[in-house]
Amino acid sequence: MSLQDKFSKLQQNLSQQIVGQETLIERLMIALLADGHLIVEGAPGLAKTRAINALSKAIEGNFHRIQFTPDLLPADLTGTEIYRPQDGTFKFEKGPIFHNLVLADEINRAPAKVQSALLEAMAERQVTVGSHTYNLDKLFLVMATQNPIEQEGTYPLPEAQLDRFLMHVKVGYPDAAAEAKILALTRAEAHKDFTETESIDLMQDDLFAARDQVLDIHMSDELQAYIIQLIVNTRDTLNLDKDLNRWLDYGASPRATISLDRCARASAWLAGRDYVTPEDIQSTAFDVLRHRLILTYEAEAEGIDSDKVIEKLIAITPVA
Repeated sequence: MSLQDKFSKLQQNLSQQIVGQETLIERLMIALLADGHLIVEGAPGLAKTRAINALSKAIEGNFHRIQFTPDLLPADLTGTEIYRPQDGTFKFEKGPIFHNLVLADEINRAPAKVQSALLEAMAERQVTVGSHTYNLDKLFLVMATQNPIEQEGTYPLPEAQLDRFLMHVKVGYPDAAAEAKILALTRAEAHKDFTETESIDLMQDDLFAARDQVLDIHMSDELQAYIIQLIVNTRDTLNLDKDLNRWLDYGASPRATISLDRCARASAWLAGRDYVTPEDIQSTAFDVLRHRLILTYEAEAEGIDSDKVIEKLIAITPVA
């Protein structure tokens, strides 16, 4: 079985367990292949936790869920040094961040110092406690969630920290047909005779080999220039478009260029192609740029959100 077939099987298995959230499942696949992290925004009860939990059972690796609360401390994530009175030494006890897949549930519920501890681990793939630095595993994916409904008692992530996430994914409500399937699935799982079959569909070596294949996906010089122009157009709007100039306060950083390149390649690979198309770039551009654009007060007053800006950006940027 080829690596693409293994990923296709994994995606199909997840779709049977996570009904009505195909986009979230696909973005999890892309994040695995692009070696990045996700921030997922959606109302409670939309299977965000269930998705990452199901993924952890299907790949070789371990999983931990961290519920972010206002009283959480950085050491609750990273771990801490424990004094050993029997020999007068300190021993480092690893925290939950030392897992392959980490769910940071309601990340905006914890104060800035806790968010910083997590985001340092995401960016540097290491944790520093005292004078010692500890490396994280090669397979390390964080999926952070945010509840867009209630904002009381939250600590919004600064833009510079949001930039560390590969993609910002919005999940919505399932349709009526999917809702019926969800009911049938939950009834089956609640049945006393139900037995959950757990099988590892993907080994870590397969994942790392797939990442190498994704990096080798062909991208023409014209499409690479198209990616660069999309990002540059978020910064230089004065002579580009009067609406974008009114709506955008700050554009995307070079990290957005890198992320869009990696995500477009991963999207093409998942589709079974060995080359990138403009559609691969445009379909992933929303999730890559959504959290990296800072809008003006004028845009917010007009009811313009990041997605509207990205739509405009794609419309006025020609594909070479």
